[in-house]
Amino acid sequence: MTERLGFIGLGVMGAPMARHLLSAGFPLTVHSRSAPPVEALVAEGASWASKPSDVAHASDVILTMLPDTPDVELVLLGADGVAEGAGEGSLVIDMSTIDPIATRSFAERLADDGVTMLDAPVSGGQVGAEAGTLSIMVGGPDDAFERALPVFEAMGSTIVHVGPTGAGQVAKACNQLVIASAVEAVGEAFVLAVRAGVDPAKVREALLGGFAGSKVLELHGQRMLDGAFAPGFRAALMAKDGRIVVGAADRLGAPIPGFRPVAQRLEAMLPAGRGDLDYAALVTLLEDEAGVDVRRTEDAGGSGSEREEPGGSSPGRS
Repeated sequence: MTERLGFIGLGVMGAPMARHLLSAGFPLTVHSRSAPPVEALVAEGASWASKPSDVAHASDVILTMLPDTPDVELVLLGADGVAEGAGEGSLVIDMSTIDPIATRSFAERLADDGVTMLDAPVSGGQVGAEAGTLSIMVGGPDDAFERALPVFEAMGSTIVHVGPTGAGQVAKACNQLVIASAVEAVGEAFVLAVRAGVDPAKVREALLGGFAGSKVLELHGQRMLDGAFAPGFRAALMAKDGRIVVGAADRLGAPIPGFRPVAQRLEAMLPAGRGDLDYAALVTLLEDEAGVDVRRTEDAGGSGSEREEPGGSSPGRS
């Protein structure tokens, strides 16, 4: 028997993820704060619910894809939340990126009502969500994971049961630590190259052939060279994830000396008015400090240049 699914949170990630579930043939009930994505999915065959408790009442499995820890707590456990509508034996799958320690608390509170919870954050960004190729990191009981596997397979291509409750969120925190650190490192390398009078595009080409080669260097490095910072994943969200990493590390006593400055750099994107840019725009802070542009110049097809006024903002930058 096909499980009835509910999906709460239809943002740039949630909407395409929910659409894949609908395409896979799951009966789907949806809810979101913004009306347009709800209306679009209803037009494609989903059912609409006015509040999270109604989604839970209509569903066997309830998925959430929300911005931050307080949002998940409110939707799951607040007034008119999932806990009010979920029946005993329901399964909640939170696919947001939130605090792993809070996740364990939410799971315990839901378990008191006979509801099981999986934490299943994703990696792959909007592109992966739209293509159905997300990497899904899952924490929670074995039997719940097996139950949810067909649901995950409709949205992702790499699905790993990392461990017990909270393990998925721990894996996602590790993921964000590595990726954000790598983006900062690529930006620093490019700015160093330009300051030395070397073409950063050629540096990227050389590094891709060695141990420094990575998806971050390949994809985000190209974004930096093109100055193409339309968000695949907004810097403001990565800054939020940085706070999750630092908070978890502090509470667990895990040293992260290399990441702490990166988290601070992410936070600096917000007052600089760059929180809505892709987090690859971290390089723009470095460019401002060094007085250079990594971006390709139009003359002679070159790449990178020193500014006439070091420390000023790059032309056309938000």
